[in-house]
Amino acid sequence: MDNKIIAKQMIAFYKSTFDNTLNSFDILQQQAEKMVQTFLQQAAWLPAEGKSAIMEWVNIYNKGRLSFKETADKNYKKVEAFFTASEVADATKKSKRK
Repeated sequence: MDNKIIAKQMIAFYKSTFDNTLNSFDILQQQAEKMVQTFLQQAAWLPAEGKSAIMEWVNIYNKGRLSFKETADKNYKKVEAFFTASEVADATKKSKRK
């Protein structure tokens, strides 16, 4: 089998694994956020500033996770474009040889 095909399949596998793992983290984070919100609603002893700081941490975490996923998706697209361009170049070389 051609090395480029193997590499492309490996990248597809890694992307699939990454997406599944990130989706698991997303579900875990949503559950943690619900727990934090429930805790904050029941914590009468915690001042409003403390509650807002904790919710800000949750929001920052969400933004960071989304930013990480966008960056990873963008880089996976670059790798896929590289292999696609490589396949096109190989096909052009083969057609010129004939």
